[in-house]
Amino acid sequence: MRKTTPDVAVVSWLLDSDPSLRWQVERDIVGAPEHVWRATRTSVSREGFGAQLLALQDADGQWAGGAYFPGGFDFDGPEAASDAGQPWTATTWSLNALREWGVDASALGDTAERLKANCRWEYDDLPYWGGEVDCCINAFTLANGTWLGVDVEANAQWFVDHQMADGGWNCEWESGSTRSSFHSTLNSLKGLLWHERVTGGTSATRAARAAGEAYLLDRRLMYRLSTGEIVAPWVSQFTSPFRWRYSVLNAAEYFREASLHDGTVPDPRMAEAIEVIRNERQSDGTWLQGARMPGRVWFETDEPAGEPSKGLTMSGIRVLDWWDSQL
Repeated sequence: MRKTTPDVAVVSWLLDSDPSLRWQVERDIVGAPEHVWRATRTSVSREGFGAQLLALQDADGQWAGGAYFPGGFDFDGPEAASDAGQPWTATTWSLNALREWGVDASALGDTAERLKANCRWEYDDLPYWGGEVDCCINAFTLANGTWLGVDVEANAQWFVDHQMADGGWNCEWESGSTRSSFHSTLNSLKGLLWHERVTGGTSATRAARAAGEAYLLDRRLMYRLSTGEIVAPWVSQFTSPFRWRYSVLNAAEYFREASLHDGTVPDPRMAEAIEVIRNERQSDGTWLQGARMPGRVWFETDEPAGEPSKGLTMSGIRVLDWWDSQL
C-alpha cells in the first residue's frame, strides 16, 4: 500500500483557494471538523466563484439566455465548429457549476420555477425540467432538478427505459447507436447517484446504476472489452473542470462518491486506472492541468494547461487516499 500523504506546502496551497474548492479540501483532505467545512461551504454563495456566477443570472432564471447553449447561438457559425468547443455559459452549465461547488439550493430562490416558466431546450423547444433525448443533458437535468427540489422522477425513469443491453448509455442512441459510451455512461451514473443520495431512488434506478457501474468496471475504466486496447487517449488526459469529458480521474471520483454512499470498498477492477492517476502525480505532489476544453466561459476557475491544478490535485489526493486506505 502506498499512502498518498500531501505535504504541508501542498495542503496550504490547496487551502489558499476559492471557497468552492476550499471546503472540499477541509472536509476530504484536512479532515477538519464539520462545522469548519460547512461554514466555508455556506460562504460559496456569498463570495468568490459562486457569488460571481449567481450575479450573472438573468431575470428570467436563465444564464446567457439559453438552456444548453447561449441564447442566439449560431449553430452554423464558427463557434459551432468541431474544434471550437461547447460554450459553457448557458443555464445547464451554470447550474452544474453551482451545484458541484456546493451552493445550497436556497441561494437560488425561485430559480426552478422561473426556469419552468421561461426555459426551453434547443432540441424541439421542449420544457426545461422534462429533459430531452441526450442522456448527458438528461443526467445534468436530473441532478440539478433533484438539487433544486423539482419533481424529476420521470427523468430518473428515463434512464431505466433507455439503458442499453451492455449496461451503459450513449447520447447517440437516437441516431442508431447500440453500444454504450464511456462519456455518456459516466455522466448518466453521476445524475443517478445525485438523485439517489437525495431521494433514495427506486429499485429500478438503483439497479440501472449498478449495471452502469459494471459496464465501466468490466472495462477496468479504460479498455475496450472486445480487444483489451485503451479505448482512447482521453482516458488519461485530465482537465479541470471535468465538464462532460471522461477520464479515469473523473470516473474514479464518481466511484469514490458511490462507494462512500453505498458503504462499499473500492472495486479491484479499478487498480490499473488508479495507477494511471498515481503516475500523473508530479514530484511536488501536484497534478498538472491538461489542455482545457475550449469554449466560451464566464470566467476561468483553474490554471492554464501545463500548470499545477488545484482542482485536479484535490481530486487526485482524495481518490488515492480513498483507494489506499480501504484496500
